[in-house]
Amino acid sequence: MSEEVGPGNSEASKAIEVLDAVIESMGGTQRDGQRRMVTDISEALNSDGHILIQAGTGTGKSIGYLAPLLSHCVATGERGLVTTATLALQRQILTKDAPAVQDAVAKVTGIRPTVAVQKGWSNYLCLNRVNGGYPDEGTLFDPAHAPSAHSSTSALGKEVLRLRQWAKETDTGDRDDLVPGVDDRAWRHVSVAKRECLGKTCPYVDDCFAQQAREAAGEADLVVTNHSLFGIHCTSPNDLFEDIGPVVVDEAHELAERVRSQATMTLSQAMIHRVSRRLRTNAKLETDALDMATVDFVAALTPCGEGLMGSRPQALVGALALLDNVSRELGTQLQASSADQADKILARGSLDELRDFIAGWSEDPASMATFVTKDDAGNMSLNLAPLDVALPVGSKGFSGRPAILTSATLTLGGSFDQMARDCGFMVSKQPWTSRDVGPPFDPARQGILYIASGLPDPGPGGLSDAATDELVALAQASDGGMLALFSSWKAANQGYEALKDRTELTVYRQGDETLSVLVDRFRRERDACLVGTLSLWQGVDVVGDSCRLVVIDRIPFPHPDNPVTKALSQDADARGIGGFWGVSLPHAALLMAQGAGRLIRSASDRGVVAILDRRVDTKSYGGYLLNSLPRMWVTRDQEVVKGALSRLSKVNC
Repeated sequence: MSEEVGPGNSEASKAIEVLDAVIESMGGTQRDGQRRMVTDISEALNSDGHILIQAGTGTGKSIGYLAPLLSHCVATGERGLVTTATLALQRQILTKDAPAVQDAVAKVTGIRPTVAVQKGWSNYLCLNRVNGGYPDEGTLFDPAHAPSAHSSTSALGKEVLRLRQWAKETDTGDRDDLVPGVDDRAWRHVSVAKRECLGKTCPYVDDCFAQQAREAAGEADLVVTNHSLFGIHCTSPNDLFEDIGPVVVDEAHELAERVRSQATMTLSQAMIHRVSRRLRTNAKLETDALDMATVDFVAALTPCGEGLMGSRPQALVGALALLDNVSRELGTQLQASSADQADKILARGSLDELRDFIAGWSEDPASMATFVTKDDAGNMSLNLAPLDVALPVGSKGFSGRPAILTSATLTLGGSFDQMARDCGFMVSKQPWTSRDVGPPFDPARQGILYIASGLPDPGPGGLSDAATDELVALAQASDGGMLALFSSWKAANQGYEALKDRTELTVYRQGDETLSVLVDRFRRERDACLVGTLSLWQGVDVVGDSCRLVVIDRIPFPHPDNPVTKALSQDADARGIGGFWGVSLPHAALLMAQGAGRLIRSASDRGVVAILDRRVDTKSYGGYLLNSLPRMWVTRDQEVVKGALSRLSKVNC
């Protein structure tokens, strides 16, 4: 692909004009990587091709894909889709980036494209639930009967009452528009899942927030959604995004895992009891047979140990067959029930949840990870997770339309192939290409990668004494400003206690307060330390010298007993790819790249990434891991690193 706009590519020229207009309106500066993104994406859109674009932090990815995408929508009349990893990023696009590009497109073309969000149903307040339309689901009482201040549920009661007041004021009913927000428990009292929605039979259908949002998305030139909803679109028979043309996947490194997570189904005694209760309450059906089948299911599941099932026990197969027969008969009875339509919809939605699991169970067991989990109370659940999400994503999500996948982390081991395979490009009929537009700064001049090659190999017992000493020495040399990323809670707690006991530094630990509060404190205090596990490896954005040292305790291979990882590894072995090279190593490389990426977030950032695991030097797979990391200057000399950290700690003091 050429990096310059060809004279015949008028659409790319328009997109560059739009980009220039956005930069001018924002008072920004031109970035070569961002301009290459615009040109490459325009070419892909015009050729119906697929492209993976790796763009480092600070490139301006959102503007880089919105400028060509919205220009294309205006020029062709096609509707586009952007899917993001999180609702937070979705909101950033809607409130900040998209409006700027919409204004620029209008300035360049005279046409202002429309943009709308599409979220899951439960993200919107349900007026029927707020007004007592689902009393059997445990909604809280009217204000006169709200829990007292001395009640253990008083805080919850106050939140629900605030939500009821907000329902009278909001124009959108969108949870993200509620400031300050509420926790999930309170929100469940005012929202419903799609299968619980009464649809046209709802007394509030004309004012339904979720339906209004869905209708607005159906008319918009560009729809912004999230990976989970996009995954439902790809893995179910439902078409959630009608008449959509090109698709852009932001934070594409998270796509496969998010799709697999939302497609995972769970069956438990509590879930079947909810189905039974709903059928009795709403449809007035006799559910003794279902209750008896539940007893058989629990009896068959109880002897099964936690973790991945090597084979399905015959007793469990028989119990699911009985649930299948009973649920089919109840479905027939429900159809003939004299209950009113609204009650039948609620009962049908609940029964469909059970039927969906049974349908998944009936598929080829080799295509699923079948595993058992147990909660803190000892209650067991049967779970099904699809092994292959690339096929539905590639064939339904991307086939027949241009697809653009972008992230700061798309190359693993120096290649785009793993990400292209995981995200479905290998099974889509369109050709695909790739581009690394690089970061807008120079990691080799701004960062040091320190490999602590003198340490022993990590063991199963958490941090070794030598690794603990290394952690403390680095923190002291840096005088704080350290983000310490651990692959287990045990190691994180060991590191936290050592830093608290052996230094005078302020140390924060993940879990002691909300993550956002901890990150804000870490950002403000400059010389603090923040210690945590996997939640901190991605998404922590701290620009400046408050984060000048990132420590990674060990290569974050997935836990060998993780049932989904184990099933994926066995499947990779069977296909001749190899579970270690095809599953475990890419997983570790992606996390390490994300973790190391916490250090340099702007052109002015400086610092050190320290890896306390010498296996990146001594094992054959070490090169693959190093090729997945930002291209920083590499050293194994502790004294050099301590000297650099000491100098950094004194800058701007």
